[in-house]
Amino acid sequence: MGKVISVSPSQNIIIEIKKPNKIGTIVVDENLKMVGKIFDIIGPTVSPYIIIKPTIKKPEKLVGEKVYSIISKKKRRKNNEQR
Repeated sequence: MGKVISVSPSQNIIIEIKKPNKIGTIVVDENLKMVGKIFDIIGPTVSPYIIIKPTIKKPEKLVGEKVYSIISKKKRRKNNEQR
Protein backbone atom coordinates (compact mmCIF):
# COMPACT_ATOMS: atom_id res chain seq x y z
CA MET A 1 0.00 0.00 0.00
CA GLY A 2 2.67 2.49 1.02
CA LYS A 3 4.91 3.95 3.71
CA VAL A 4 3.65 5.60 6.86
CA ILE A 5 4.63 9.26 6.58
CA SER A 6 3.34 10.50 9.93
CA VAL A 7 0.93 10.12 12.82
CA SER A 8 -1.60 12.87 13.46
CA PRO A 9 -2.11 14.52 16.86
CA SER A 10 -5.24 12.35 17.22
CA GLN A 11 -2.99 9.28 16.73
CA ASN A 12 -4.30 8.43 13.23
CA ILE A 13 -1.76 6.97 10.78
CA ILE A 14 -1.21 8.89 7.52
CA ILE A 15 0.00 7.25 4.30
CA GLU A 16 0.57 8.80 0.86
CA ILE A 17 -0.61 6.43 -1.87
CA LYS A 18 -1.08 6.24 -5.63
CA LYS A 19 -4.33 4.27 -5.78
CA PRO A 20 -6.80 4.55 -2.90
CA ASN A 21 -8.41 1.50 -1.33
CA LYS A 22 -11.91 1.37 0.10
CA ILE A 23 -12.76 2.82 3.49
CA GLY A 24 -12.91 0.00 6.03
CA THR A 25 -10.09 -2.01 4.41
CA ILE A 26 -7.86 -3.77 6.94
CA VAL A 27 -4.23 -2.59 7.03
CA VAL A 28 -1.37 -4.84 8.23
CA ASP A 29 2.38 -4.52 8.79
CA GLU A 30 5.07 -6.69 7.15
CA ASN A 31 4.38 -9.46 9.73
CA LEU A 32 0.68 -9.46 8.74
CA LYS A 33 -0.26 -8.02 12.14
CA MET A 34 -3.31 -5.77 11.89
CA VAL A 35 -2.43 -2.14 12.54
CA GLY A 36 -5.83 -0.59 11.75
CA LYS A 37 -8.53 0.11 9.19
CA ILE A 38 -8.81 2.78 6.52
CA PHE A 39 -10.87 5.58 8.06
CA ASP A 40 -10.72 8.32 5.41
CA ILE A 41 -9.15 9.35 2.10
CA ILE A 42 -8.04 12.98 1.77
CA GLY A 43 -6.08 15.25 -0.53
CA PRO A 44 -5.98 15.71 -4.30
CA THR A 45 -6.88 12.81 -6.57
CA VAL A 46 -3.41 12.82 -8.15
CA SER A 47 -1.68 12.18 -4.80
CA PRO A 48 -4.21 11.10 -2.16
CA TYR A 49 -3.53 10.29 1.47
CA ILE A 50 -5.13 7.53 3.51
CA ILE A 51 -6.02 8.03 7.15
CA ILE A 52 -5.89 4.82 9.19
CA LYS A 53 -7.61 4.44 12.55
CA PRO A 54 -5.02 2.38 14.45
CA THR A 55 -5.71 -0.73 16.50
CA ILE A 56 -2.21 -0.70 18.01
CA LYS A 57 -1.06 1.21 21.09
CA LYS A 58 1.94 3.07 19.64
CA PRO A 59 1.27 3.94 15.99
CA GLU A 60 4.27 6.32 15.91
CA LYS A 61 6.53 3.23 15.75
CA LEU A 62 5.26 2.68 12.18
CA VAL A 63 6.57 5.98 10.76
CA GLY A 64 8.81 5.11 7.81
CA GLU A 65 7.57 1.49 7.68
CA LYS A 66 5.59 -0.08 4.84
CA VAL A 67 2.04 -1.24 5.44
CA TYR A 68 -0.19 -3.42 3.31
CA SER A 69 -3.92 -3.86 2.72
CA ILE A 70 -5.87 -7.05 3.09
CA ILE A 71 -8.39 -7.47 0.30
CA SER A 72 -11.40 -9.52 1.29
CA LYS A 73 -12.84 -11.92 -1.21
CA LYS A 74 -16.59 -11.76 -0.88
CA LYS A 75 -18.52 -14.45 -2.64
CA ARG A 76 -20.70 -13.18 -5.42
CA ARG A 77 -24.12 -14.57 -5.99
CA LYS A 78 -24.88 -15.99 -9.38
CA ASN A 79 -27.53 -14.15 -11.40
CA ASN A 80 -30.13 -16.88 -10.84
CA GLU A 81 -29.53 -16.85 -7.05
CA GLN A 82 -30.29 -13.16 -6.56
CA ARG A 83 -33.40 -12.42 -4.53
